Amino acid sequence: MKRILIVEDEPSIAGLQRDYMEINGFHADIATDGEAGLEMGLTGRYDLIVLDVMLPKLNGFDVCRQFRESLDIPVLIVTARREDVDMIRGLGLGADDYIVKPFKPAELVARVKAHLSRYERLIGRGATREIQVNQLRIEPDSRRVFVRDEEVVLTTKEFDLLYFLASNPNRVYSKDQLFDRIWGLEALGDAQTVTVHIRKIREKIEYGKTEVPYIETLWGSGYRFRE
Repeated sequence: MKRILIVEDEPSIAGLQRDYMEINGFHADIATDGEAGLEMGLTGRYDLIVLDVMLPKLNGFDVCRQFRESLDIPVLIVTARREDVDMIRGLGLGADDYIVKPFKPAELVARVKAHLSRYERLIGRGATREIQVNQLRIEPDSRRVFVRDEEVVLTTKEFDLLYFLASNPNRVYSKDQLFDRIWGLEALGDAQTVTVHIRKIREKIEYGKTEVPYIETLWGSGYRFRE
């Protein structure tokens, strides 16, 4: 049984989310503040975390950032704000997806299932080829990335996006194509997610580390990895 952690300070919302998770065959625990959520997430061996942004003691962004220092599992950000700033900030900190309140519990369950399925496929893949381009080395079996022999830590989706582009060099992919390829056709987000992840990847592997960018932006067309 997959284990889900719900970090939500509103009891009625948390209880509803837990009920729907359990109805759909998941085991779900609840943390009602950011500090408790962080502790439970780091020690509870969960398969996925649903994380509200507005939390007492420690906000969801800070919790997400600390999760990403040691966890590779899917994290879904929940926000009551419809502005893009929360979405961009959450994805930039390593969240895999976001969902805006109010939402239907069935939509949340659908996203949870989609991300769990995607994650299981990713970690279940067999050996694939290592990629070395200039000072960048990508090791798919261990899912590690090195620039100038120093390891760069990427989130699950950042790694998948980088490896896909590097495996298909000199080919241009639109944001929609990359979203479908990395997040899957069943994903319920939008292609803006790709832009955020590309920016974070470039910050980690390019800025101050290479004179020639590995990933090119072709305005109006998409992105291309330079071989």
